[in-house]
Amino acid sequence: MNTGIQLEPRVATVLGALIADSAALGLHWLYDPARVAQIEKTKGLVFLPSDANDYVETKGYFAHGGKTAGDSSGYGELCLLMLRHFAQHAQFDRVAYQTEYRGYFGPGGSYVGYVDSPTRLTLQTLLPLKPEEFPENSGADDDQFAALATLPAVVAAHTGSQDALKTEIERIVRITNNNDTAVAAAQYAGCVLFEVLNGKSIIQALTAALPHAGEKLKPLVEEAMQTKTLDSAAIAKRFGTACHVLEGLPIIVHIAQHAPNYRTAIEENIRIGGDSCGRSIMLGAIMAAYATQQAKHVSSIPLEWVARYRKLSIAADACERLSRQ
Repeated sequence: MNTGIQLEPRVATVLGALIADSAALGLHWLYDPARVAQIEKTKGLVFLPSDANDYVETKGYFAHGGKTAGDSSGYGELCLLMLRHFAQHAQFDRVAYQTEYRGYFGPGGSYVGYVDSPTRLTLQTLLPLKPEEFPENSGADDDQFAALATLPAVVAAHTGSQDALKTEIERIVRITNNNDTAVAAAQYAGCVLFEVLNGKSIIQALTAALPHAGEKLKPLVEEAMQTKTLDSAAIAKRFGTACHVLEGLPIIVHIAQHAPNYRTAIEENIRIGGDSCGRSIMLGAIMAAYATQQAKHVSSIPLEWVARYRKLSIAADACERLSRQ
């Protein structure tokens, strides 16, 4: 039975990111692939409830004790916040977004969960100020994955040139990550997704975007692209699995280059451990966008995964509004 869902590629891009993040949440920041493998044998791999026992006597950080299977990490919440921003405003409005960001993640906001360093420091900048006083670059000097979290929504909503996209990405990234490495990584990842949505294969997109990667990231991506087969464990050992973009982006590139489909890519990303949610945002977006382009708008996101994402109705409503713009 064919359970594929027909999705417009921009919608698949955003849902692919959000669902991949949610799928990874239960084992997020578990830095022990052997423990992940044990858990997979007994409980499965995706959409697991957060269980502190999984992190006992091993390397990891249990951050999501209040979360339920199908919830999002902070990265997924950032992506959804940006999606709703574009659905409401039809274009990026910096002060409005900073106001929404402060209202959602700040004291008294709807967000409940772990607050990472970029978020905490950005809030420290925004909280004492009136909106008209918000600085353009309100983010932390930090290269962690919050820098990439909004990109699926940003690229999906973009209708201009690639150069204009790069300019907009820098404006948006510096709101939370006022760091040159973070900006370059986001511009590279954003350009990859832009190329895929414009008909390029994943390998073509990864290659075409290389001039935008910056001097630190470019050689790492080139090295990751030299691999001939899918070997996520080896790539993870080579580059690391923590929260920094120079570690995670080469892994994203490697998996996207070799994984045959969305499901395989997301499962491989979870198996290697570490900041799986951080990597999942762009990996899920790229894989879903490409598959939907290839299969004439039939998404490769597993139907049972779509159903388990707890904020599907919110995301679907925003995607519907975005698709009409």
